[in-house]
Amino acid sequence: MTAAENVCYTLINVPMDSEPPSEISLKNDLEKGDVKSKTEALKKVIIMILNGEKLPGLLMTIIRFVLPLQDHTIKKLLLVFWEIVPKTTPDGRLLHEMILVCDAYRKDLQHPNEFIRGSTLRFLCKLKEAELLEPLMPAIRACLEHRHSYVRRNAVLAIYTIYRNFEHLIPDAPELIHDFLVNEKDASCKRNAFMMLIHADQDRALDYLSTCIDQVQTFGDILQLVIVELIYKVCHANPSERARFIRCIYNLLQSSSPAVKYEAAGTLVTLSSAPTAIKAAAQCYIDLIIKESDNNVKLIVLDRLIELKEHPAHERVLQDLVMDILRVLSTPDLEVRKKTLQLALDLVSSRNVEELVIVLKKEVIKTNNVSEHEDTDKYRQLLVRTLHSCSVRFPDMAANVIPVLMEFLSDNNEAAAADVLEFVREAIQRFDNLRMLIVEKMLEVFHAIKSVKIYRGALWILGEYCSTKEDIQSVMTEIRRSLGEIPIVESEIKKEAGELKPEEEITVGPVQKLVTEMGTYATQSALSSSRPTKKEEDRPPLRGFLLDGDFFVAASLATTLTKIALRYVALVQEKKKQNSFVAEAMLLMATILHLGKSCLPKKPITDDDVDRISLCLKVLSECSPLMNDIFNRECRQSLSHMLSAKLEEEKLSQKKESEKRNVTVQPDDPISFMQLTAKNEMNCKEDQFQLSLLAAMGNTQRKEAADPLASKLNKVTQLTGFSDPVYAEAYVHVNQYDIVLDVLVVNQTSDTLQNCTLELATLGDLKLVEKPSPLTLAPHDFANIKANVKVASTENGIIFGNIVYDVSGAASDRNCVVLSDIHIDIMDYIQPATCTDAEFRQMWAEFEWENKVTVNTNMIDLNDYLQHILKSTNMKCLTPEKALSGYCGFMAANLYARSIFGEDALANVSIEKPIHQGPDAAVTGHIRIRAKSQGMALSLGDKINLSQKKTSI
Repeated sequence: MTAAENVCYTLINVPMDSEPPSEISLKNDLEKGDVKSKTEALKKVIIMILNGEKLPGLLMTIIRFVLPLQDHTIKKLLLVFWEIVPKTTPDGRLLHEMILVCDAYRKDLQHPNEFIRGSTLRFLCKLKEAELLEPLMPAIRACLEHRHSYVRRNAVLAIYTIYRNFEHLIPDAPELIHDFLVNEKDASCKRNAFMMLIHADQDRALDYLSTCIDQVQTFGDILQLVIVELIYKVCHANPSERARFIRCIYNLLQSSSPAVKYEAAGTLVTLSSAPTAIKAAAQCYIDLIIKESDNNVKLIVLDRLIELKEHPAHERVLQDLVMDILRVLSTPDLEVRKKTLQLALDLVSSRNVEELVIVLKKEVIKTNNVSEHEDTDKYRQLLVRTLHSCSVRFPDMAANVIPVLMEFLSDNNEAAAADVLEFVREAIQRFDNLRMLIVEKMLEVFHAIKSVKIYRGALWILGEYCSTKEDIQSVMTEIRRSLGEIPIVESEIKKEAGELKPEEEITVGPVQKLVTEMGTYATQSALSSSRPTKKEEDRPPLRGFLLDGDFFVAASLATTLTKIALRYVALVQEKKKQNSFVAEAMLLMATILHLGKSCLPKKPITDDDVDRISLCLKVLSECSPLMNDIFNRECRQSLSHMLSAKLEEEKLSQKKESEKRNVTVQPDDPISFMQLTAKNEMNCKEDQFQLSLLAAMGNTQRKEAADPLASKLNKVTQLTGFSDPVYAEAYVHVNQYDIVLDVLVVNQTSDTLQNCTLELATLGDLKLVEKPSPLTLAPHDFANIKANVKVASTENGIIFGNIVYDVSGAASDRNCVVLSDIHIDIMDYIQPATCTDAEFRQMWAEFEWENKVTVNTNMIDLNDYLQHILKSTNMKCLTPEKALSGYCGFMAANLYARSIFGEDALANVSIEKPIHQGPDAAVTGHIRIRAKSQGMALSLGDKINLSQKKTSI
């Protein structure tokens, strides 16, 4: 067995730089040194034995000169020494010297100091030699009656391990421990004794529990945890016992220990699916989340609640607890709040939606009153999105939500305001009865909007949905108020001229000359350069956007003015009023065009915006019915199509989710009755305690795929050639953050290979945990060597190295076989993930590393190529299926994935099929990958290039 497979009891730090001492110097120190030098010498001996040295000559020296000492440090070190030292001869017999050791430990078990007794008992748990333990049994039994609990609880553990390994040494152990448990008062001793009975004699454990089942709440938490485990195991093996113990589990939900409550709630859910049991367990989980301060605990318990919700029968019970779940929002951690809101949204129904909306409204208002923080903004976004989803699912709620949310259109955080705007746009299109209310609120907050993007959206909504004469007039008034004095160019130049003091003017001449050729003002002194800042603060919002050079908002304004002018002409019969309104709209557009062409703005107007504004002017000057139809009807229709497609997609994904959760039973499926099921057939539920233990040890059993290429054989890497003296191949087992290399080494020669050592080194974010120990290989023998590697990030890691060995009897230098490189596949760390379009765009702008991969494949279908990329990179396509359906010769899609280390990876696929090259032409184009780290971007690019090559073979 290798070091990686052995059960490890003792970990000792070894200084790597020190020279190993000689056996003679150690012997001298152990014989003649003082206590301090003997302690140091004993430490060195232990380290040398752990490194593979035998040192048989020191055994008698230690027995004679070190064992009789009473120093506590030396006694502790001796326990480690006797644990690791070889105790048998090569033929398996016990060394004669060990009889002396056995006598020394019999004396220690009767020592007046409780620490020495207790630590000796702990050491005896690790002994595997029955001959050594047999003379000590009376002393171990006597320790059960010691006055100190430390000795008693270690005596129980010693008796348990001896009974488990050598039952003949203490056959009456269960009876002895049962009697001990009945009379014991200390919680830790009772826990160890009860634990032993669970594993050694479950019936006795149940008998004891039956006698004290009403006093369980008064026990210590460590004993309560063991009782929960026993009840779970008993009921799992024998379901008829459930009724006997379920009351006990209910009582343990009221325990003062959070760990006991958590385990009891988990056990209760597995034992009973009755609504009262589920409700009690869920209530317990919610209390734990609220009371526990550790965010990791909160997230783990929230996951348990989410698992409960996944069961269709439990969902209705949890719906009644939505308001209790919302109490978790008092936690400041964003991840906890995010999960809580998602859970509440999944559980919301027509019965509790009103209460949910009231709580969320209060939370939204609270975020406005707290000091600004990055998480506050994100939390507000989460709340807005949750309210949006509630209003879409329950239209009656929209009227209560909209007035509160529209206050946030003027928020400094553009992302939160954009979410509100998206919600308002959907609400005003869907709910005709709310249009008046939304327009009224929009006009109220319009002047306070600070972000140009939100301003554009607000303008579009007002232009599209203002249908009465009064509303149209109000919109025009607000636009005039936001634009300030017109014509803009003349008023700005006048203002500049009026504010400059005579002594600061450089040249005396016409006012227009104050504007330089570069479009800036003549501000030569520090005093005058600060003045425009003050002026900019005083400017109306729309005027400020235009003078900053943002003319896209001007194009949006022109469209809005055109829509409301055309609608006004249709509503008002008087020609004079019609002409007056249209003229005012045209004047505003003309003055913006004039401003764009002047040198006043920081950036000149773009040709696209000029064309758009000119088109709107032309439409208003002609007022043709066709244009009226396009502006006032078809714009709204396209929004309606988009929203209905989005809703349809959401319904489809919800339907898929519900189908996944609903367990379908075929008509001819056999029905299993629990009462009639044999014990060995009860595989309907796995033992949760066993599963969690396996997960902690990294032994989770994965179901191997039916395809042999996807099985273990696919992960075997050949490291040397078949003609090399030593053949080696490695199986690479990836377990989250660890990689275990299982290397098979075969001696292909007729010589014995000594000190055969696997030497490894790593490249990238990989770290070798331990150095594999050397082996001796007989002729044509083989052995397995295991090496552990830690992974720190998603990057293409490489493990390289060699095998060095000595040939037995040869005088030459050490021989060396160089191994092939092992490339670690990053696909083991990348998982498909999802994010919103806004988040994708934000990350795309922020991430600095980009890798552009040219498409080089023999595939001829665009969709097939996209599916192949998704499969080979583990990424998820964010572009909806509707957008990808149909055939037009080109395709663009956004992909997203996240690593287990929390790193994001984005990709944009832009591909086309060159029609002019015929129907069999291969797909061409580019894939752009963006990531925060260079390694991630390069690794994904390499993976795509590799998979493309495979397809083109």
